Amino acid sequence: MLLQDAFARRAAENPDAQALVSAEIRVSYREVSRRSDALAASLVKDGVGRGDRVALFMDNSVAAVVALYAILKAGAVMVPINPLTKCDKLAFILADAEATAFIGDSHLRRVFESAWETYRPRVVIVSGGDGHDAKDGERVMDEMTTTGACPAVGTIDQDLAAIIYTSGSTGTPKGVMLTHHNMVSAARSVSGYLGLIAADRILCGLPLAFDYGLYQVLMGFMVGASVILERSFAFPAAVVKVMARERVTVFPGVPTIFSMLLGHEGMLDAYDWKAVRTITNTAASLPPGHIKRLKARFPKARIFSMYGLTECKRVTYLAPEEIENRPTSVGRGMPNQEIYLIDADGRRLPPGSVGELVVRGSHVMRGYWRRPEETAQRLKPGPYPGERVLHTGDVFHMDENGYLYFVGRSDDIIKSRGEKVSPKEVENVLYAMPSVREAAVIGVDDEVLGQAIHAFVAVDAKAPVTKQDIVRHCHEHLESYMVPKVVHIVAALPKTDTGKIRKTGLAAAARAQEKDEAGAAAAMAKQPLKAEREHVR
Repeated sequence: MLLQDAFARRAAENPDAQALVSAEIRVSYREVSRRSDALAASLVKDGVGRGDRVALFMDNSVAAVVALYAILKAGAVMVPINPLTKCDKLAFILADAEATAFIGDSHLRRVFESAWETYRPRVVIVSGGDGHDAKDGERVMDEMTTTGACPAVGTIDQDLAAIIYTSGSTGTPKGVMLTHHNMVSAARSVSGYLGLIAADRILCGLPLAFDYGLYQVLMGFMVGASVILERSFAFPAAVVKVMARERVTVFPGVPTIFSMLLGHEGMLDAYDWKAVRTITNTAASLPPGHIKRLKARFPKARIFSMYGLTECKRVTYLAPEEIENRPTSVGRGMPNQEIYLIDADGRRLPPGSVGELVVRGSHVMRGYWRRPEETAQRLKPGPYPGERVLHTGDVFHMDENGYLYFVGRSDDIIKSRGEKVSPKEVENVLYAMPSVREAAVIGVDDEVLGQAIHAFVAVDAKAPVTKQDIVRHCHEHLESYMVPKVVHIVAALPKTDTGKIRKTGLAAAARAQEKDEAGAAAAMAKQPLKAEREHVR
């Protein structure tokens, strides 16, 4: 079974069913099928062949969904890229993937045109804007989605369906190779335990370049549901209004989203939320207080706490009936996979132990694109000859009943706001500032973000910079979720005996500083009250 096959069946069985809602646009399964067939035919006519990589640089939209299914129908490999990505990183991904074609939103032109200085795909397709603006051999997507039959390209389920780029410990993104079989297996398992049905109306406010967002569309179309597309949660009041108007039944989010909504509960008061039957959370556990408040606000909703990673999509889920009893657990393994813990020597550990989590199943990635060494670090021999299993690099405690509790990462990748962040990538940007002599970036546990990014920076005394200067520089060169939440300017960073920067202890120092600052702020807040009381006397 190919990733697009279930969608094709749903479109044939119920063509007039609503597939997508985006702003005021409502599109049927028939229309998505017709447009994606036509675009697939155009891609093949332009020389895009089976296995070619096609980059998708688009906001969540009907056009983006049409494009991703057209790529699959053409036998090509989709490479979804976050629209927040800066030009340098975009150019790197395009070159690394050796993208044959590129489909991008016209309003992102400034970014992708800058990337052409390093690498330009042979076929460039632009969506939106005025078709007369097309230049330098660009194609206009609207003109390519009018007529055309779905091509026959001979794809099999062992072919790649997607390469999804994720942060690497070296500071450069690495492409996770996922076959049709990988992605169909993951979508079936997750939609199965969530109990998704054709009557569902699924909110998708997470970027399609983020596998959590992408799978909302893939799973929704697998069961014939409607997907409500939102570009982001940047304007929460507007998203809440859409959720209520569209009678959303499935609400996927991450702790930052739920915290933001609960911090402005007045937005929720005006609406009836009895239609919401499922809430899903991943990236980090929800604080127990947030779980209680979510249950009160969404009285009919089952809340699923989950854990996963791009290399296999999903690993565990906590059944809704267990979330109050085990609020800090990410649950047990999902259907059609095996998970277990190992020690430092690779020996399998019994329940009640702490160790690295290993995942075995048909949803495990093929490997990292053109990175055999890094692939070998993650995919290692399994129980049977020739089999490879995923060593996640994440350390968990497993209780006697098989429930998992996250302990930490064996590498230094930071997981913040549901995204993986490479400290090295942020440090490289910091070192690009002439005034920065030393830099170290770490993740500090945060109730809302999962981990907050803290940067420790030693600057040249002759050319001082402020914390605001550093944050501004990071915003110019990094996606917003990679920008440090806190910057610490220090005289020097601690070193090992060999002169390397030692990060051990920096997290404790950050927490201590935050505690001191919070205490000082609280003390200052009391002073006006004290003065007022003395005046009253």
